[in-house]
Amino acid sequence: MLVRILLTLATLGFSLIPVLADFNNTHATNPKWTGHARYHVVWQVMSYVFIAMISLFLIWGPIDPEGSLGLKLAAAIAVAVYAGFFAALFSMKLYDGRTFDDNGIQPIDAVGLKLDVNVTVFTTISIVLLIAILLIP
Repeated sequence: MLVRILLTLATLGFSLIPVLADFNNTHATNPKWTGHARYHVVWQVMSYVFIAMISLFLIWGPIDPEGSLGLKLAAAIAVAVYAGFFAALFSMKLYDGRTFDDNGIQPIDAVGLKLDVNVTVFTTISIVLLIAILLIP
């Protein structure tokens, strides 16, 4: 049961959190973004929502009585999504990327350290995912 809960949290991390964080004036309705950029963020977030629906079925559905195949597939999907995030993060210099915009969600000042919200949240959820993977039978 713990593995299912952890995988569910990891799945919500790549689906529900982006819906809450990106469907507002910092991203999807940001007037400073081009219409095409807003289109891409909505496409990406909605794709993750539909992928999450598949993952949640694999985690909680009746397709595998023992549960390990569905859990492994759901974990693999989550790894692919989070790997995409970290690939984009570590290759930012190649495309002049940034983890935040000046008119978007700003880094959090935590005890003198500026922590990027995306990096902090997705690193934390990736650790949850790793624990879930280690617990899959």
